[in-house]
Amino acid sequence: MAAAAIAAASLLPSSAFALRRLSSAANVSRFAQLKRFDRARRFAPAAAMSTSLGPKEAPANNPGLQAPSEKDPATKGYFMQQTMFRVKDPKVSLDFYSRVMGMSLLKRLDFPEMKFSLYFLGYEDVESAPTDPVKRTVWTFGQRATLELTHNWGTENDPEFKGYHNGNSDPRGFGHIGVTVHDVYKACERFERLGVEFVKKPDDGKMKGIAFIKDPDGYWIEIFDLNRIGAVTAEAS
Repeated sequence: MAAAAIAAASLLPSSAFALRRLSSAANVSRFAQLKRFDRARRFAPAAAMSTSLGPKEAPANNPGLQAPSEKDPATKGYFMQQTMFRVKDPKVSLDFYSRVMGMSLLKRLDFPEMKFSLYFLGYEDVESAPTDPVKRTVWTFGQRATLELTHNWGTENDPEFKGYHNGNSDPRGFGHIGVTVHDVYKACERFERLGVEFVKKPDDGKMKGIAFIKDPDGYWIEIFDLNRIGAVTAEAS
C-alpha cells in the first residue's frame, strides 16, 4: 500500500500539468469560438493578391476560372435557381420566412409515398403565377434565387429529433444565405422587436454594417444593404 501511495504521489505533478493543459486548451477554445466569426469573414488586403494581369476577377488572377469567351456553349442559359434547407416544422419556418423575411410561397409540392413536402419561397410577385398547378411549378422553377424548404413528415412532432446541422459548427461546411434590405440598421431593429436570434448585429465585430440572423432551424442569414456594402468591403475590393 505504501508503494502504491508513493507511485500515486509521483504522478500528481504530471496529472496537475495535464489538467492545466486541458484548462488552457478550453480557454483557447472559448477564445477561438468568440473570434471565429471575424476570422471566417475577414477579408485580405487588396495588395495580398497580385492583380497585375487586369481586374481581380480576371481568369489570370483566379486559377481554375474559365474565361467567359471559353465557356462551353452548352451552359448558356444556366442560372442559380434554388438553395435547399431541411426544416423541422414547416408551420414555424413558413411563418418566419413570410412574416419576418417578407417572402412569398411560390409553390408547394407534396410527395405522399416518400412522405415529404417541398416549399419554394422567394420575392417574386405570386400574382403573376399561373393558376394551373403544373404550369405554376414550371413558373416557379424559372425564378432565380429561390429558397426550397424540405420537410420530412413527422419531424415536427418527434421528441427524439434534434434538428439539422446548419454548417456553422464543426465540421463546418455550408455557411449562409444573404438577403438585401433597404437599411440594415432599421431591418435589424425590426428583427430585434420580433425576437429574431442574432449571430451578429450590425456594429458587432470588425465588419460594421452587416448582420447575421438565424432562422428557426438555426440556418444563418446575412443581412446587408446596397448603401453600405461597398464601404464595408472597400479594402478587399
